[in-house]
Amino acid sequence: MAKRKKKSSKIWLIVILVALVLGSIASIYAYNIYRHVYARNVNLEQDYIYFYINTGADFEDIKENLYEQGIIDDLESFIWVAERKNYQKFIKAGRYKIETKWNNNQLVNLLRSGIQEPIRLTINNIQTKKDLAGLAASKLELDSIELYRKLNDAEYLSQFGFSKQKVMALIIPNTYEFYWDTDEDEFLQRMAGEYKLFWNEERMAKAAALKLSQTEVQTLASIVQKETFRADEKKVVAGLYLNRVRKKMKLQADPTVIYAVGDFSIKRVLKEHLKVDSPYNTYKYAGIPPSPICVPEISSIDAVLNAERHNYIYMCAKEAFSGYHNFASSLREHNRNARKYQRALNQRKIYR
Repeated sequence: MAKRKKKSSKIWLIVILVALVLGSIASIYAYNIYRHVYARNVNLEQDYIYFYINTGADFEDIKENLYEQGIIDDLESFIWVAERKNYQKFIKAGRYKIETKWNNNQLVNLLRSGIQEPIRLTINNIQTKKDLAGLAASKLELDSIELYRKLNDAEYLSQFGFSKQKVMALIIPNTYEFYWDTDEDEFLQRMAGEYKLFWNEERMAKAAALKLSQTEVQTLASIVQKETFRADEKKVVAGLYLNRVRKKMKLQADPTVIYAVGDFSIKRVLKEHLKVDSPYNTYKYAGIPPSPICVPEISSIDAVLNAERHNYIYMCAKEAFSGYHNFASSLREHNRNARKYQRALNQRKIYR
């Protein structure tokens, strides 16, 4: 009887020891799972960082970039969690906001979800297609060369109702939110959508009342934009150019000559510049130029649509270099204003 009790005690001791060992193993396993999944693995010097995943990137690229950029401390634990969440099949390009003190679970969930942090892109006062392509590519993943090519592809642009010469009128200046992985097609489609929203019935009616097309309004607005940066003067300047259009006079706008020459460093338009043979040389050719000479601000477009009514047909920068202009209804008065300004230029030794 005593032997049976002793044998039974040994069995229970073994059971207890096995249970303790298994419990320890389970605890270690549970701890390892916790450490891999929920322990902090993002320790940044700042509160957050933006992480970029290129279109076509694979899991190898992503894990290496996360580790090499110092975003994660423990690469193996990240891989362990990513593999169990099957992240390799849900890789999405984009710009992601990763916060410090995150664990692998939070990090993988974000990247797997594809929820990006949008980028704010301000488009304003761009002068050329190259400028536009360069600006877009500086903020977005798209290729500037490919965007520039499409801006010069007549067949491609026909879907938007624009020629390659007039396509810059498609761009309405504003601050837009884009996802970083926006491509060239998506960018131009967005611009086309914004164009339609901007040219609502009210604006179209005002353009029709002026007997101008939408592109002509934007072209005059681009001249106004380049002539004055004073918001309270834009409607006056717009009224002046509309007066010239109605009288079938040459616009004789210096900014169009600078655009025709292609040297945007020119500060003083000289007689030699006026000889350039270009439809944008409004000293040589009458009428509104073929397309905008820049992407004008919305305030400049609305200044044309709501131009001030007056009799001015001449303008000249004020000699005080305040950014304002002297306006005149007669050539005699204008010549007096021009002489004052030319003397001021000479005094400042501005010869070109």
